[in-house]
Amino acid sequence: MSRISNVYKNVDGLIDYKWRVLFAVSIGLFSSVFDHGSLSVALPSIADHFHTDLPTTQWVVIGYGLTIAALLLPMGRLSDLLGRKRIYVVGFIIFVLGGLLAGSSVHVYQLIGSKLVQGAGSAMTQGTSMAMVIAAFGERDRGKALGLTMSVVGAGAVVGPAIGGFLVDYLGWQSVLYTTAGLGLLSLLVAIVILDPVRSGGGEHQNDVFDWVGAALSAIALVSLLLAMTLGSRINWVSPVVFVALFWFIGSLAFFIWWELRIPSPLLDIRLFKIKQFSTGVVASLLSFLGTQPVRFMIPFYLQFVLGYSPAAIGWIIVPGAFCMVIAGPVSGRLSDRYGWRVFNVGGLIVTAAGLFLLCTLNTNSTLVLVMSGMIIQTLGSGTFWPPNNSSVLSVVGQEKYGVVASLMNLVRNSGNVIGIAISTAIVTATMGAMGHPPTLAAIDETSDLALLGSFSAGLRYTFLVCALFVVVGAVLSAFRQEPREIAEN
Repeated sequence: MSRISNVYKNVDGLIDYKWRVLFAVSIGLFSSVFDHGSLSVALPSIADHFHTDLPTTQWVVIGYGLTIAALLLPMGRLSDLLGRKRIYVVGFIIFVLGGLLAGSSVHVYQLIGSKLVQGAGSAMTQGTSMAMVIAAFGERDRGKALGLTMSVVGAGAVVGPAIGGFLVDYLGWQSVLYTTAGLGLLSLLVAIVILDPVRSGGGEHQNDVFDWVGAALSAIALVSLLLAMTLGSRINWVSPVVFVALFWFIGSLAFFIWWELRIPSPLLDIRLFKIKQFSTGVVASLLSFLGTQPVRFMIPFYLQFVLGYSPAAIGWIIVPGAFCMVIAGPVSGRLSDRYGWRVFNVGGLIVTAAGLFLLCTLNTNSTLVLVMSGMIIQTLGSGTFWPPNNSSVLSVVGQEKYGVVASLMNLVRNSGNVIGIAISTAIVTATMGAMGHPPTLAAIDETSDLALLGSFSAGLRYTFLVCALFVVVGAVLSAFRQEPREIAEN
C-alpha cells in the first residue's frame, strides 16, 4: 500500500487527477465494449466448434446482457455505499476470471456460464466507471466528461468487430475471449495504481443497510422484461412463455416500486422521478435508444442481403457513422456545460429523427450514398444528444447517488437496445408475412427473390418511421426541460 501511495504523490504534480481517472476508466470501458462487439463476430465459429445451432450459441451474448441488466442497479448502489474503486476493482477481477474460464470452455453451456460470471463483473464496472469520472471532473465539466467517455464507447464499438473478425479468422474464437481477459487485466492493474479510493467517491454511507429485497425485485423485473422481448422476437409473441415473463415483469415492478417507497435506504429512490428534469431525461434517453438501436441491428441485414455487400465491407461502411459519434459527444458535452442542455438535447434528437426519416425511403434500388447519409446524420444527432442529457439527469442528484443513477442510465441504454431490436424485428417480420412471405429474418438469407427482399425493405421503412416517431416524442419532452440556471433558481 505504501508503494501505491508514493505513486499517487509522485504523479499528482504531473498530471491532473481527473485526466488520470479518465485514462483508467477509458481502458475499462473499451474492454467492456470490445468484449461485446468482438464476441458477436465469433458466434458462428463458436457454433461450428461445439456442433450446435446458432440460436443456442446466441445465449452466450443474451445471457451476458441479461446478467448485466439484472445487476447494474445493485452494483451501482453498492459502489455508493462501499466505495467505487473497491467495487470497480473487484468487478474487473471477476471480469478477467470469467474471460479466462470462457476461453478454456470445453462445452457450449460452460461457455454460457462463464459469460454469466463475466457479465456480473461487467455490471460492477459500467455504472461505477461513469460515476468516478463525473466525480473527478466536477459539476462544471460534467458534460465534457460524459462526452469523452462516450467517445471511448464509440471507438470500442468500431474496433471490437474489426479486431474480433481478424482474431477469429487467424487465431480462433478462443483468442477473442483471451484478448478480452487481457484487456480486463490491464484495466485492473491501471485502476489499482491510478485510482484514489477517497477521490473516487462512495463509501460515505457504509453503515446504511443494503436493500437486498429491492435488488432481487429489480433483477426479476428486468430479466423478465428482457426475456419477454428476446423470446417474443425469436419464437412467438403470443407464446405462453412470453406472457408468463410479462406477468412476472409487471408484478415484480409494481412490488419494487411499493417497496422502494417504504424503506429508509432504498436501492433506487423512486421519488427522484417526481423531478421533471430527472424523469423526462430518463424517458428521453429510453426513446432515443428505441429509435437508434434498430438502425445498427437492421442496416447490416439490408446491406448484405439487399445491396449485396460482404460482411467485411459492411464493417467499413459503418465506420464513418460511428466516427461521427466519437467526435460529436465531446463537443456537445463541453458546449452544454457552458450554454445549457436544452438546445443540444432537442437539436440532437431532431437531427437523429432527420436521419431516420431519410432511411424511411430505403428500397431494393437504394444507393449506398443514401444509406451512409442516413446513418451519419442519425449517429451525429445521437452523439450530440446523449452526453448533455445524461449530464442533466445527474445534475439533480448528489455525488452520494452518482453510482446508482449512472447505473440506471446504463440500464436504460441496455434495455432500450434489447426492446428496440425486438420491436424492429416484430415490425419487419409482420410486414413480410402480410405481403405473403415467410415472417422471419432468416428467409432473406436463403433466397434472392426480389419480391421477398422488397417486403423486407418495406418492413424497414415502417420500422424507421416508428423509430423516428420515438425520437420526435423524446425531442418534445426535452423541449420542456429546465436549464441549470432555472434549476438553481427553483
